[in-house]
Order: sequence, then C-alpha cells, then structure tokens
Amino acid sequence: MAWTEDRVEILTKLWAEGLSASQIAKELGGVTRNAVIGKVHRLGLSGRAKPSRPKKVTGTRTSSPRKRTAAKPRATKALAKPVRPIAPPPPPPIEAKPLPNGEYATIMTIRDHMCKWPIGDPMESDFRFCGRKNKQGEPYCEAHCNVAYQPSRRRGAKPKALPPRRPTRYIT
Repeated sequence: MAWTEDRVEILTKLWAEGLSASQIAKELGGVTRNAVIGKVHRLGLSGRAKPSRPKKVTGTRTSSPRKRTAAKPRATKALAKPVRPIAPPPPPPIEAKPLPNGEYATIMTIRDHMCKWPIGDPMESDFRFCGRKNKQGEPYCEAHCNVAYQPSRRRGAKPKALPPRRPTRYIT
C-alpha cells in the first residue's frame, strides 16, 4: 500500500483530532498501527489537539463526592498498655576465672563443665575463656547465657513448625 496524498491528508486530519494510531489504521484500512506511527514520525507531526484516551464514564452518582478529612490517629493496643522498662541483665564477668593451677582456660584446657565465653582477641597471647561453671545444658555460665540468649520480643509467640518432609523417591 502506498501513501497517497489523500491518505496522508486523512492521516494528518485524524491525528490532529486526537485519534490513536490504531484507530487511524482502522479508519484508513490496509495499513497497520506501526505504519501509521512511522508515517507520523516521518511527516514530523506534532502533538495532538485532544488526548487520544476516551473519557472515563463514572457511576451515576447524584450526590456530591465526599470531602476528604484528615484521618484521626487511632490508639492501638500496644499504645494503650503502659510500657514497663525491662531491667537489663547484670553485666557479665569481664575477667576470666583462673583455674586451680593459677592459669586461665584456653582452647587446650577448656572442659565440658566450663563456660566457653571468649574473652579478648583470639590473635593475642592473653586470649582466654571465662572458665566459670556453665549452666546445666548450656555452653556458658549464667551471666553469659543472659547475654547470649535474649528473650523473645513477643510473648507467647511460638516458633513456626517446619512442614513435614516428603520422602525422597529414588528412580531405579
């Protein structure tokens, strides 16, 4: 299909009226939307007089639209309850407990019943472990357990259970 002067004139008129490239292509017939866009570009036609989008038809409301007002802040349950300050745990011992022979617990002398809280820089010669008696079933003493294991923020929250594992099927 060739662009004749008549078709170019119709294209120019429809473009100025605000029709979309698809609508113009349907009107002209035998031409695609992309062909219309290319011709408009080559002709250097400027923007349209009207927007190509049809106006939205709103519902048949007879009353006037509501006026927006500033939302009032709502009090939540968290704000309603007084917040009690949580007492910080006592500070853990900074100095390691010496062993009966006067030395401190090191990687070579640490035992299962001793607190394994590291004290100092592992790259330094004075690095040691706490060495106090550990809490039953824990690797640290009572003071270091309070530091290592912080209580949950939400009370009563249970950890999510993992979904049951499906058995692995082997293809033989």
